[in-house]
Amino acid sequence: MNCDSVREFVKREVPDWDDEVVATARFKAFSGQRSDWELRYHLWKDLILKVARHFGLFIIRPSQVKEWFNRDGLTPLCIDHVLLIMYNEGEIVRVSDLADPTSGRLSQILKKVRLLMFRPSTAEEALEDNLVLSALLKDKALEVVKHLSESNWTSSCIATLKRFGEICGGRDEASAVLSYLSGCGKARYLCNRKKEVIEGVKVSLSSDAISGITSLDCDVLHLVWTTEKLQQQLDVIDRRYEKSRSSAVASLRSGNKKVALRHARELKLASESREKCVSLLNRVEEVLNAISNAESTRKVSEAIQIGARAMKENKIIVEEVEHCLDEIDESIESQKQLEKALESASSTSFEDEDVEDEFRKLELKIENENLQVESGSKSPIQQSDASETAASLSSALSSLRLVDQADENETDKSEQSIRKNTPETRVLQAEFA
Repeated sequence: MNCDSVREFVKREVPDWDDEVVATARFKAFSGQRSDWELRYHLWKDLILKVARHFGLFIIRPSQVKEWFNRDGLTPLCIDHVLLIMYNEGEIVRVSDLADPTSGRLSQILKKVRLLMFRPSTAEEALEDNLVLSALLKDKALEVVKHLSESNWTSSCIATLKRFGEICGGRDEASAVLSYLSGCGKARYLCNRKKEVIEGVKVSLSSDAISGITSLDCDVLHLVWTTEKLQQQLDVIDRRYEKSRSSAVASLRSGNKKVALRHARELKLASESREKCVSLLNRVEEVLNAISNAESTRKVSEAIQIGARAMKENKIIVEEVEHCLDEIDESIESQKQLEKALESASSTSFEDEDVEDEFRKLELKIENENLQVESGSKSPIQQSDASETAASLSSALSSLRLVDQADENETDKSEQSIRKNTPETRVLQAEFA
């Protein structure tokens, strides 16, 4: 990991990082009561976690952390104190304090007792080893389990320790993740010592705790190891085939037929070796698939037996179960119909509210028009025409409030009668439209 990229990230996270006055106060050692430097402690702790999470780290070195925040040759004087507080509060664990999943149960218990009795108290003792960030270790363990579940559809899976280390990102990272998962009861270390030592991991991919190690698990580990070895051999054969092919083509172009013929024989041998390797690989994968299918069948059978036992204990007959399922289906269908009815009703009420708002606006406008007509100097004939117009319009709009989409024909008739009145009515009708 490049320190320059870390410093650029820190500058983006802390806008006033280059401020001399603020940086001088921030880089000072902690002194006095905890309340005096509590805010600075949380700032440094959050910054350490942000940097580690951004660059995909959960194992850090104290000297590495100091180098992250190096500013013109100056490092924070409080970093050791921050790491010590995080260690005492359980947010950081030393790599040497992690339980070794490859050891026996008794040795793990003795190690925990020793740590409780002889816990380091000074920063020099606590920070002499690499440190594991507990929160990020948990996130990494969940990420590894998710990665394994994407390629396995069973409740648990077995992987070689080498493959597990590749997924975790390294040997030390794999040891830390396996230690955490073992402590949670989600993984177990297993070893097959029949012909040669084969180390592996059994991981639970469900919410249940991992079951104990059986002889079948050791056999599956051997098959998985064989699959990886055959795949590696297949990759070597493919590279050798491509190399021989390129050499044969180059020899033909240069006119050297004898060398080209020799490379052609190598191509033939590589092709035959590849066919044999692919055949063996397919056979091993078929055996692994058969074991996975057998495990799934066994779980289904166990579930059926548990269900039958529960029905027998509670004296439930099959007809009652079928009747209950039918009632559930009917309830679901009724609920769907009710939801559809509520949706249609809500849309209708929304339209009625819009019409009522528009009606109130028009009523106010008509009242204003009537006041203007009464105060004006029109003839009695014009006043009677205006009153008749207002009365007919008010009657039409009153009927509009109670009319829905089913009574559109009656509304059209009212509008036709209004259109026969004076030009003032036509203006109001245009505004209403």
